Amino acid sequence: MPKKLQRKLKTYQTSLGFYDQAIAAPSMKAALEAWGASSNLFHQGVARETDDPDIVAATMASPGVVLRRPVGSDGPFTESAELPTDLAEGEARPKRTSKPGKRPARTAKKPSRKVDDQQARKAAAAFEKEERRREAERRKDEAARAKERARRDKAVASAQAVLDKARRAHEARAEQIEAERAAIDERAEAEQARWDKQRMKLEEAVRRARE
Repeated sequence: MPKKLQRKLKTYQTSLGFYDQAIAAPSMKAALEAWGASSNLFHQGVARETDDPDIVAATMASPGVVLRRPVGSDGPFTESAELPTDLAEGEARPKRTSKPGKRPARTAKKPSRKVDDQQARKAAAAFEKEERRREAERRKDEAARAKERARRDKAVASAQAVLDKARRAHEARAEQIEAERAAIDERAEAEQARWDKQRMKLEEAVRRARE
């Protein structure tokens, strides 16, 4: 069976709530799913692919993991980021007017660091490994649910079989009792007829003896 080709990862960035978010993913769709977005942020212009070397390096080091930093900051992306420091200052700072997804130009940008092919392949392999782990976990859960359904169906079938057997036994006994009752009723009617005939003869004998 041919080995599955690893998908090349790209770095995507967006701004949601109090945070800028970035992720290394094989497609925009995968990035949107990781962000938990309910709409296409790329079509709305609030998400984009980025080639910023610092952001790319950070996401490629943790492929498939959503990294964050306080919105509006130029700090590094991490798995746990603090809230923006200007939230508590209210109107003390002027509101940002830049469009979502765009950062102000840096006055002293760090030297560019290209992610080499080896690092990219390593990040892609890590992403594929995580996907395989999630898929294996999903199959394991499905197998457990199927096993539980089979156990429950077997228990129901067994209980139903016992019920059906008991019902047939009851119906057979009820039919036997009904047949015996019919025979007793017939014997009772015959006995009543015999007695009526005998009683009439004896009563007639008593009447004649009195004359």
